[in-house]
Formats: sequence, C-alpha cells, structure tokens
Amino acid sequence: MTSSLSVLIADDDPTTRAIVSAALKTWHFEVVSADDGDAAWHQIETARPAMAILDWMMPKIDGVDLCRRVRADPTHEGLYIILLTARDSHADMVSGLDAGANDYLTKPVDREELRARVHVGARVAALQEHLSGRVAELQEALSQVRQLEGLISICSYCKRIRTEEDNWDQMEQYISEHSQAQFSHGICPPCLEKAKLDFER
Repeated sequence: MTSSLSVLIADDDPTTRAIVSAALKTWHFEVVSADDGDAAWHQIETARPAMAILDWMMPKIDGVDLCRRVRADPTHEGLYIILLTARDSHADMVSGLDAGANDYLTKPVDREELRARVHVGARVAALQEHLSGRVAELQEALSQVRQLEGLISICSYCKRIRTEEDNWDQMEQYISEHSQAQFSHGICPPCLEKAKLDFER
C-alpha cells in the first residue's frame, strides 16, 4: 500500500524512533518526529500530520496527556492516534483508549503488527479527509442557497411584491434577488387559448 499521509512518531527513545521512522518511510509515509511531548505537540500544531504514534512515557507531556490535549482541541479532531507503550495490561489499554487513542501498540514494536495497524489508521484518515471534503462542499453549497421566509405582501391585482424598502417589485425580480431561482418565459395553454380568442375578435 502506498501513501502520502504524514505520520508523527513521538518517542524519547532514539532507537524506537529510528526503527518506526524507517518502517514508515519504507511504506511511503511522510514522517515527522519528536523526542518529547512538547515537541510532539508542536509538530501536531505545525506539521498537521494525519496520524500520530505517541509513546506513553515521554518527558514534559506523556502520551496519554497528549491524547487528551488533542481530543480537547476541535482543530485536531481527525488526528488518528496510536499509543505506543511497554504497558500491556487490559487496564492500561482501556486507560489509553479512554484518553482518546484510536489504537494501541506494545513495545518492543513488531514490524508486521505496526504495518497492519498503521495501514488501518491510513484508511481511516483517508476516509475522514474525504468526508471532510464532502462536508465542506455541502456547507459551501448551502451557504449559497438563499431562502424566502416569512410573510410576503403581494398585490392581488398586479401581483407585484412589496420589498423591505416598501417598494413594489415584479414577482420575477423579487424571487430572483432572494433565491437561486431563474426564470424562462412562455405561455400556458389557457392563456394561449385566451390570446387566440382575443386575436380573433
């Protein structure tokens, strides 16, 4: 599987960081790295990775607290987080997931397990990006839709509509200015018959 997604690996152990970074590059991910929690947060803020692999035990901000900080910031809600740790108890796994991690990977890192979990994360991140794009398109479309609302005053004789400025506009003009509707003109069958009768007279 090839990917152009950016992945952050944050771990204070240079060996683990190097092993994970090399594997990610082999799988064609873009890699950014950090050696403590503060640096990891800076990379999340500036590099905007699609995925983050965070060591549980890091200086300054540990992985669990970093998960909580990410989840508290709506601008990073799409970030896919894998928590990396030597802890392997059920309680630890639950604690990490409760903090906001999407997945959990134990040390020492197994390359094939890393590959499988990272590719799951890549599929989820790609889907989220696609959905975000569709939502943005929908919001843009909705922002361009103008609706007619409320009580509209219309003359019962000439069918002109009274505007907010107390002017009387032709119905077509008013509707065109307050909606996305466009008009084409024709003649309906009853009016056509009436026109024929008037002409014959």
